[in-house]
Amino acid sequence: MKVYATQEIRNIGVVGHGQAGKTSLIAAMLFTSGAVNRLGRVADGTAPTDIDEVEIARKMSIQTTPAYAEWKGHKINILDTPGASAFVHEARGALRVCDAALFVVDAVGGIGVSTEKAWSYADEFNLPRAIVINKMEYERADFKNTLAGINEVFGRSAVPVHLPIGSEKTFRGVVDLVKMKAYIFQTDGSGKVTEGDIPAELKDAAASAREALIEIIAEGNDALLEKFFDLGTLPEEDILPGIKSAILERRVVPVFATSALINVGSQSLMDAIVSYLPSPLSEVSGRVSNEAEAEETTRKVSSSEPYSAFVFRTVADQFGRITLCKIYSGSIKADATVFNLTKNAPERLGPIHVIQGNKMEKITEANAGDIIAVTKLKDTTTGDTFADKATPIVYAPVRFPEPAINFAIVPKSRQDEDKLSSALSKMLEEDQALRYTREAQTKEFLLSGSGQLHVEAAVEKLRRRYGVEVELHTPKVPYKETIKTRVEVQGRHKKQSGGRGQFGDCKCVFEPLPRGGGFEFVDKIFGGSVPANFRPAIEKGILEAAAVGTLAGYNVIDFKVELVDGSYHPVDSDELSFKIAGRKAFRNAMEKAKPILLEPVMNVEIVAPQEFSGDLMGDINTRRGRIQGMDARGNQQVIKAQVPLSEMLNYPPTLNSITAARGSYSMEFSHLDEVPALISQKIIAEAQAEGRVRVSEED
Repeated sequence: MKVYATQEIRNIGVVGHGQAGKTSLIAAMLFTSGAVNRLGRVADGTAPTDIDEVEIARKMSIQTTPAYAEWKGHKINILDTPGASAFVHEARGALRVCDAALFVVDAVGGIGVSTEKAWSYADEFNLPRAIVINKMEYERADFKNTLAGINEVFGRSAVPVHLPIGSEKTFRGVVDLVKMKAYIFQTDGSGKVTEGDIPAELKDAAASAREALIEIIAEGNDALLEKFFDLGTLPEEDILPGIKSAILERRVVPVFATSALINVGSQSLMDAIVSYLPSPLSEVSGRVSNEAEAEETTRKVSSSEPYSAFVFRTVADQFGRITLCKIYSGSIKADATVFNLTKNAPERLGPIHVIQGNKMEKITEANAGDIIAVTKLKDTTTGDTFADKATPIVYAPVRFPEPAINFAIVPKSRQDEDKLSSALSKMLEEDQALRYTREAQTKEFLLSGSGQLHVEAAVEKLRRRYGVEVELHTPKVPYKETIKTRVEVQGRHKKQSGGRGQFGDCKCVFEPLPRGGGFEFVDKIFGGSVPANFRPAIEKGILEAAAVGTLAGYNVIDFKVELVDGSYHPVDSDELSFKIAGRKAFRNAMEKAKPILLEPVMNVEIVAPQEFSGDLMGDINTRRGRIQGMDARGNQQVIKAQVPLSEMLNYPPTLNSITAARGSYSMEFSHLDEVPALISQKIIAEAQAEGRVRVSEED
């Protein structure tokens, strides 16, 4: 492969809702460009960018996969991103290193929720964008209505640059409104095309659409607008630069028409990508931070600048680690030693590669703007920056959303248990939105993700890739216990067994502390009623008993103990005896001090279209939630509430049902609150039935 100059590179993130045909469109582009030798299909598992076993089995993309097409002296780097809502976070990581976003919209179904989310990611990175209305060969495909829906949702100037020739079964080509030519494709999937005159029945529509395109191009440019008023149109030599400028400035979103399945329009689309969409030279500056100097700085995207690169994805499998990065400045050669500023460590790159789905090709060098892959790096992970130590620059990492759902994960066998941690550590490198944690209170290991499908796909990947079998369960709620009143109690332990006995005796005052007060132990004994060396054993016994509670087996918190008196035997007393006495004092106190259960209450933020607000607030009320406020965020409504964690464990399916999968939520711990009496009785009864409540004082 030739070494492409920066201006010859296009970095395109292909995004949109699931089932819109993104992967199929990329397959058509790769086949048309000659990058692959057959037109791959998602349905039969041959799509070049569906490479994971889980993707092939589920017939859907679940991770970002790179590919490239060489087209008319240019290299188009393509990042295929998932469209399912559980995996749409992958689009954020991909768009971080792209110079334009290519949105694929279903000509029948229109815009989906993932399209809207990906649009917000493109806004976050200030990306120029283009839209492909795909599946034009489907029954009920409607280019005009789909375009109207796009403009209604996004409030942008989405303007056709191509018009479809025919629709549904008669869709066979496009009219290029810039060249004013028709391109008729063979519908056998070959991608072969014939250039000709615009069909007579489309000439008026094409002329009108061209004038609308020219007018909107001129509107944002004073010099072009003056020409437009003088001539009533724009000279031919101004149209192409005008389109490129309008797209770069995000005043215009060009719209194209394709059928990926029968490979109609892919050639014209790649022509447009090369002609209209920006190269890395046009990238907006200001995404970087020079941490060495604690101030923001920028660097020109140029091969003449000192080298720098950003790691945007890590692929970890049983064979090793593949690191994907974008070169922002300078050039990088094979076998170079670069410096990882994030980890403050040098890295020897070895061979560098370009990736085509599941295949890698070695290259000797890559310039600024290009995307490369390297293998077997020691310290580098996603979000790291390579840069020259003499001219340091650190690129801001991608922010991924916090997990929305947790599952308790249990290995099926001892062999699976031994392999689980190693396998998950590799998967966590690969998927930044996946979490694996241990809940200290319930002693469960939790696997957390953006949705149930996300976690289930991770479990399937564990099985297929690493041979680890696990089961998922709804996690336990980490309840706590505490006391409500002040009591004075005695803990007395006496045991005779024929020889030396056991004796320990203490008197303690137990009283509640404010929420968050933890545990306090105060020694108020004056004199020798209990020798000083035995008093810490009393505290230890109380803490051991508090760790498992008395109501439902949960940790007792927020209480204070004052040791006020006691007695001992000069022969039979020892540390163990006083520890048992401390346990008995604790249990006696819990019988009298009105113990209660506490539950975690979460701060919940729900984001959804405004029309669902009433139903969402009604549902929150049924979950014992308290609405804290509402805010508008663009065309979305943000509902803030406090809800008990136990009521949120089954929330994701309900949210998807109410909002037609157009809502999202996040939550974080707020405080502990008393569990209502009826619910508390049920929790205690379940704990007793399961044998989680300790009944023997000698345990």
